[in-house]
Amino acid sequence: MRTADVEITPHVEAIRAALEAAGGDDDATAAIVDRLSQAVAPTVHLELLDLLSQVAMDVSSQLPSGRVDLQLAGRDAVLVFNDDSPAPDSTSVGSTPVAADDESGAARLTLRMPEVLKVAVERAAAAEGLSTNAWLVAAAKRAVDPGRSRQRGSTGHRLSGYTQA
Repeated sequence: MRTADVEITPHVEAIRAALEAAGGDDDATAAIVDRLSQAVAPTVHLELLDLLSQVAMDVSSQLPSGRVDLQLAGRDAVLVFNDDSPAPDSTSVGSTPVAADDESGAARLTLRMPEVLKVAVERAAAAEGLSTNAWLVAAAKRAVDPGRSRQRGSTGHRLSGYTQA
């Protein structure tokens, strides 16, 4: 595991100083610029964190193995490289069935999808009363071992019996 510390505070302070310098010598304008720079500082901080998060995801998607995670350290960030390449004795989907119910080794996965599909997934999850994550996990389990999920029953409704006219 490798880490890289990213100090965000100096960048926010540099933007604040640039805004204050634009205020000039007029006391009233300087006071307004000071209030404005204090107001936008948290937003700038969050936007920089969002940018780092996006960079971590983009870099991770281009790596042959492993991923880059963004972690917070106080008000600053740490980029962490995690090499999650499979060990030689780990189970693979192609050779041996995966224990789909084993959640003891839960892993994080970054998934990119079209916005339209994301909205449809969120609606489907809400319709089943599940979180988006739980719905995606269930869908992945069904895709990996479709015969097994059918044996456990479906979420549909079935009526049985007879009627008289």
